Amino acid sequence: MDQETDSVPGSPTPLTWYARPAARTWTCAPPTPDARAFHASLPGYAPTPLHELPALATAFGVSRVFVKDESSRLGLPAFKALGASWAIDRILARHANSTPQATGARPLRLVTATDGNHGRAVARTAGQLGLRAHVFVPDGVHCAAAAAIEAEGAEVTVVAGSYDVAVRAAKAAAGAPDTVLVQDMAWDGYEEIPSLIVGGYETLFAEVDDQLDAAGVRSPSMVAVPVGVGSLAQAAVTHYRGGPPAQSSPDPTPPAPPALLSVEPVGAACVLESLLAGRLTSVPTGVTAMAGLNCGTPSALAWPVLRDGLDAAVAVTDADALSAMRGLTDLGVPSGPCGAASSAGVRAALTGAGSGERRAALGIGPEATVALISTEGAAANPWL
Repeated sequence: MDQETDSVPGSPTPLTWYARPAARTWTCAPPTPDARAFHASLPGYAPTPLHELPALATAFGVSRVFVKDESSRLGLPAFKALGASWAIDRILARHANSTPQATGARPLRLVTATDGNHGRAVARTAGQLGLRAHVFVPDGVHCAAAAAIEAEGAEVTVVAGSYDVAVRAAKAAAGAPDTVLVQDMAWDGYEEIPSLIVGGYETLFAEVDDQLDAAGVRSPSMVAVPVGVGSLAQAAVTHYRGGPPAQSSPDPTPPAPPALLSVEPVGAACVLESLLAGRLTSVPTGVTAMAGLNCGTPSALAWPVLRDGLDAAVAVTDADALSAMRGLTDLGVPSGPCGAASSAGVRAALTGAGSGERRAALGIGPEATVALISTEGAAANPWL
């Protein structure tokens, strides 16, 4: 474990840094291709773009930088529809097999808590399938984000308190008849549906593989992922540490595994603090422009995977994220603050005081290829 405190240009607070290079030797079971096949069957499905940005490669001191642009995914301005649609499909299949529907029975009600994008994805999927949705949002979520969820046909309840408080409210509401909790955060006794949501995110990384291959890159040297409760990062670790899907032929000369970097807001760095503490840790949260990452407790399902499979973690300020967002916008990528956090995190890791040691820990030299996951478009986050 490695912790540094450095001054990073453009950042008003010291850089808190965690690194564990041994993570690149850790392995886990590979993801299944089931979710990707499901997504490919959906109307309107298409892989989201992967943009190459030479200007960022120059700024970061690497050979190539690619940005996975999730600003338009299945009609929504963020990646979350991948997890929600797959999990809800599996929920309905299970429900149909176990509970025959009587004539005139009320449709299932899906309940969730959200900082914005996940709740809207659940609401959109529910509406498409003729289901009811009830979404709990913390009072720090912008009113326009809550209104967007309501516009999908969901009942929206604003909860006084943090994301963790909203999760507890959703959990309580899920005790009602014909109600299912569709949460992307796991805890003891609630793992199946969060696991399905994580499985849905595999589609994103499988697309990145195909797109990098088309660009002549067998594997990235590093992948940077924004982190809230850690479910997307869990999918990244499972993808890159688990090897190819089971039906694929083994590669006789597999590329070196990439370094995996998680990026969080300084005011909600629950995964970073857990890594530094060596145990799952909750942190207090406030208000941040990175609203979708404003989570105080890691998912219990994600935590052991992140603990063992992440190479590094860094926290960035709102100023860092907003500057990165403007930079991506200028380069033609319509990212929101959460999506741009990955770019801000890579800049913090690879440049500035102490960057030599950080680059060495990540195995990143001038020939490296870096992939950034931009999880949302500007339309997903009405902060500005």
